[in-house]
Amino acid sequence: MDGDTLLLVTVVATALAFDFTNGFHDTANAMATSISTGALRPKVAVAVSAVLNFVGAFLSLSVAATIASGIVDSGAITLTVVFAGLVGGILWNLLTWYLGIPSSSSHALIGGVVGAALIADGTGAVNGSGVVSKVILPALLAPVAAGLVAGLGTYLAYKITSNVSQNVRDKGFKAGQIGSASLVSLAHGTNDAQKTMGIIALALIAHGSLDEGADPPFWVIASCAVAISLGTYMGGWRVIRTLGKGLVEIQTPQGFASEGASASVILASSHFGYPLSTTHVVSGSILGSGIGRRLADVHWSVAGRMATAWLVTLPAAGLVGALAWKGADLIGGTAGVAAVFVLLVACASAFYLAARKAPVNSENVNDEWTGSVAPQRDGVPAGV
Repeated sequence: MDGDTLLLVTVVATALAFDFTNGFHDTANAMATSISTGALRPKVAVAVSAVLNFVGAFLSLSVAATIASGIVDSGAITLTVVFAGLVGGILWNLLTWYLGIPSSSSHALIGGVVGAALIADGTGAVNGSGVVSKVILPALLAPVAAGLVAGLGTYLAYKITSNVSQNVRDKGFKAGQIGSASLVSLAHGTNDAQKTMGIIALALIAHGSLDEGADPPFWVIASCAVAISLGTYMGGWRVIRTLGKGLVEIQTPQGFASEGASASVILASSHFGYPLSTTHVVSGSILGSGIGRRLADVHWSVAGRMATAWLVTLPAAGLVGALAWKGADLIGGTAGVAAVFVLLVACASAFYLAARKAPVNSENVNDEWTGSVAPQRDGVPAGV
C-alpha cells in the first residue's frame, strides 16, 4: 500500500470515528424528551433511534453535496486538511459530551475543516458566502423557528386536552411521542450522516478517486449509516440528561410538541441541502415547549451555557483543526498524520477514562438533577 492510499484509509477511518461520535453525542436530540417523560425506556429508545438513523442515511444526499462543495473549495483541499478538520470535530464532540453540553456536531465538523483549510491555503480555500448562507444563518434562524412551532404546539396541546384527565392525556401523548421521536431519529439520519459522507467525498476527490460533483459511492453511504447508528446505540447519556432534565421540566404534551417541531425543521433543511445543527433545532424546540406551557420551569442558566458553547463551537473546532494541520505539516507526510492520529486516540481515551469516574448511563439518566455541571444525589455532588 503506497503512502497516499494509506493516508486515504486513515482519513476515512477518522471520518467514520467522527460519525460514531456524532451518533452518541446527538442521540439526545431524538430521544431525550421521550426518555424523560417515560414514553420509552432508555435502552429501547437508543435502539429505535439507531435503526432509524441507519435508514435515514439512505434517504437523501443533498446535505452531503453541500459539505463536499458548498463550504470549502474542493480543488484546494488535501487529505491532510480533511484529516485535521475531522480531528477538530472529534475533540470538540468529546469535550462537550464529557461536560454534557448539547453542542453542534455539524458546526464542530465544519469549523474543523474551515480552520484547517484556512491555515493550509488561506482565505481563498473557504467559500465565505456558503458558510454564511448555509451554516451561520440557518444556525440563527432554525432554533427560533423550531421554538416558535414547539411553543405554539405545546399551547394548543394543553388547550385541546384541557378537559381530558391527566392520566388519559399522558397515555395518549406518550404514544404520540413514540412516533414523533422516531421521526426525529429518521430526520437526524437524513441530515447528520450525510455530513460525514460529504467529508469522505472531499477526501476521495483530493485523492483523485472521485470526480468533483459526483455523489458519494454506495460504500461511503453504507459505512456512514453503520457508524452513526452504532454511535447512537451507545447512547450519549450525559447529553440526554441535559436535554431531558436540565432545560425544562418536561411533560408529555411538551415532549410531543417539541419532537414534532424538531422533525419538521430538520426534514425541511435536509430537503434544501442545509447542514443544519439538529442540536440547535431540538434545544430550541425544548425551550419553546417550556415557554408554551404556563408556569413551566425553564432553567435559563443551563440554556445560557449551551448558547455560549454554540457561539464558540465554530472557532474552537477551527482552532483545533488548524493546530492539527500544523502539527501534521511540521512532521510531514503520512508520518505527520500518523502522529496526530496517535495523539487523537490518546485524547479520546483520556475523555473516556475521566467520564468513567462519574458515569451517566441508562440506569441514572432520569435521576433528579439541578442542572448544574455536577448532578446532585441526596444533596451531594456526584460528578459530571
